[in-house]
Amino acid sequence: MTAADEKEAEAMYARAEAHPAGAGFPFELARIQLAHGVRLRHTQGPKAARPVLVRAAESFERLGARGWAERAQAELRSSGAPARASLSYLTALTWQERRIAELAASGLTNKEIGARMHLSPRTVSSHLYRVFPKLGVTSRAALRDALGKTGAGGEV
Repeated sequence: MTAADEKEAEAMYARAEAHPAGAGFPFELARIQLAHGVRLRHTQGPKAARPVLVRAAESFERLGARGWAERAQAELRSSGAPARASLSYLTALTWQERRIAELAASGLTNKEIGARMHLSPRTVSSHLYRVFPKLGVTSRAALRDALGKTGAGGEV
């Protein structure tokens, strides 16, 4: 692709994303943003693509288009952005899983969480085993960050 083609493609994406009717078609707008982000990642590098991909992922999540949101998140990860908890994953947590995640994020051990919630430490561990993939995390520190970013973390 020549420099003129690059410039023309960028102008077309900008025009499509700024179109006045775009607000009335949020799914199509998010798909345009996703395509734009993928193109930017391949032509200008991952740093240039991240803001566009974040907008696309957030739009898909708000629309409940889980498959498209996951694709946008995958593109974000490919651009070097850290994995982020999806709001749709948080709604998939039961109240007990959410409470256990909050307590674990606050620094309590499985035994301490179990004592507070009248559960065995093994049951707490089992809940955390299911919570981590739902939030896309692999450690308690990341759990704390995921809950904090989504506003689901609370004071305990």
